[in-house]
Amino acid sequence: MDIIIVDDDTLVTEALKTILESSGKVTVTATGSDGTDAVRLYKEFKPDILLTDIQMKEMSGLDATKEILSFDNTAKILLLTTFLDDEYIVTALKYGAKGYILKQDYTAIVPALEAVYSGQSVFGTEIISKLPELLNKKHEFDYSDYDINERELEVIKEIADGQSNKEIAADLYLSEGTVRNYLSSILDKLGLRDRTQLAIFYYKHI
Repeated sequence: MDIIIVDDDTLVTEALKTILESSGKVTVTATGSDGTDAVRLYKEFKPDILLTDIQMKEMSGLDATKEILSFDNTAKILLLTTFLDDEYIVTALKYGAKGYILKQDYTAIVPALEAVYSGQSVFGTEIISKLPELLNKKHEFDYSDYDINERELEVIKEIADGQSNKEIAADLYLSEGTVRNYLSSILDKLGLRDRTQLAIFYYKHI
């Protein structure tokens, strides 16, 4: 897979490039040092995945994520940071990033890239454990107000648990095509963009 790395620490960038390319699964097409580079390089190279730091001097990785997804909602962006910050996590999810993992866990980066490349969203275990606390609201929510039926709600819950379409199909005794149709219908009814936003929506309303 072709990726771009953006980090304001050149030593980190070079280390990541070496580690990732040594796996034989990744080609680093370009590197940058801030969010403006991320936007420019994404437009120029259209990588499979943009791997970007969050805190950078001129433009943050979060702002770059928002801008890139505003003109290409299919962009796959994986945020890599040393900061397990509540506000960063929620913002990353809201903007539509495909993942948020910690730099310290180098061994998880290649598997995370592979998962994002295959269409999954990836959040480190430390972050997953914080999601209910960060996104939970106490009031009752009625999905029927959005014309969501019981079967669709089952699909929503599976997606919120991080299940793939294949896994959902097996759990609910459906075909993968039917699961995709359900997902498309659910996103349309709720006015959401992708399964990551759907998971956020679910956690907000449990």
